[in-house]
Amino acid sequence: MTILVVDAGTSGVRSVALDADGTVVAEVLVEILPSSPGPGLVEIDAAATARAALATATSVLDQVGSVDAVGITNQRASTIAWDARSGDPVGPGIGWQDLRTVGRCLALQPEGIRIAPNASATKAEWLVQHSDVPAEHLRIGTVDTWLAWVLSGGSAHVTDASNALVTGLYDVAARDWSDELLDLLGVPRSVLATVTDSSGALAEATALPGSPPITALIGDQQASLLGQGCIHPGDTKLTLGTGGMLDICLGPDAGPTPAHGTFPMIGWRLGGVDTWAREAVMLSAGTCVEWLRDGLGVIDDVADSEALASSVPDAGDVVFVPALSGLGTPVWDHGARGLLVGITRGTTRAHLARAVLEGVALRAADLVDAAEADTGLRADVLRVDGGMSA
Repeated sequence: MTILVVDAGTSGVRSVALDADGTVVAEVLVEILPSSPGPGLVEIDAAATARAALATATSVLDQVGSVDAVGITNQRASTIAWDARSGDPVGPGIGWQDLRTVGRCLALQPEGIRIAPNASATKAEWLVQHSDVPAEHLRIGTVDTWLAWVLSGGSAHVTDASNALVTGLYDVAARDWSDELLDLLGVPRSVLATVTDSSGALAEATALPGSPPITALIGDQQASLLGQGCIHPGDTKLTLGTGGMLDICLGPDAGPTPAHGTFPMIGWRLGGVDTWAREAVMLSAGTCVEWLRDGLGVIDDVADSEALASSVPDAGDVVFVPALSGLGTPVWDHGARGLLVGITRGTTRAHLARAVLEGVALRAADLVDAAEADTGLRADVLRVDGGMSA
């Protein structure tokens, strides 16, 4: 058996073929970075994402011949609108780090509605308000939904429970979209996808050679949790990519009400049964290293950061707070901004690089503390993955 996985992350689209033992037999990556047309704005090129998914998947199929199934994993909460008639995106997608709806989220709080601006809910509202496409032809979804639509030639408008919950529009008790929130935000139910299990006979990828079946959809962090073997309560993983996401498996129970800035997550839904997790979020991790490269010119390649930081014994009293897109768990302050302090005439490029990496590491420690406090579980072993862990 050979499985094709299409992974659409924040910084690129990767297609991978794996054999029955889980060994990678082919892999193709196309880098697609989000754009920032203004302060607090993060946009994704939905058309480029679709082209990259088709190109990388087709290239992998050219190498392996055929596959038995296709799975899709994705950056969560980033939200895309498109016209069902043409299949074309309606403007750029809104990235999960985008802060344009912070004011709207704050305005909803007195009504008892707490929606994080990095969730899809107010992004979907914004897209509906700024679209000229009639509601009966408008489709809105997260990246998994968009890619399922593209790969199926427009026949599948689906998402799985792990992605649905992160939108902020999902009613856990009803196991469906929240009518109350949809009415409040003016988002027609018809524009949203059908919520499915994370695995099953979901669609056929007719846009790919051989039309292999699409049998899995799952958010990238939940895929990491499952892939790292975190299937028992207390099993914990940390992904350091564009942002930093710590997830701890809870099992069949959603756990106690969080008090330290973590979020209940559906890890995956199989056979209608949910496995729950709790997530702590660092909004900027790998983006801080990219900022060293692109914003300051301290390094030429992100891979150079480790060697440069290791060339000095400490950061020389330089301290970096990685709040380039605000602060997530445990304080959730989207107005916070990054700090780089303690610079003297003796500060070098190496000190800056080390301060940035130490700042990310200390924020990761915050995530562990918050997750343990909110779940009552101990993260005795921490499995780490993501681009920054390489």
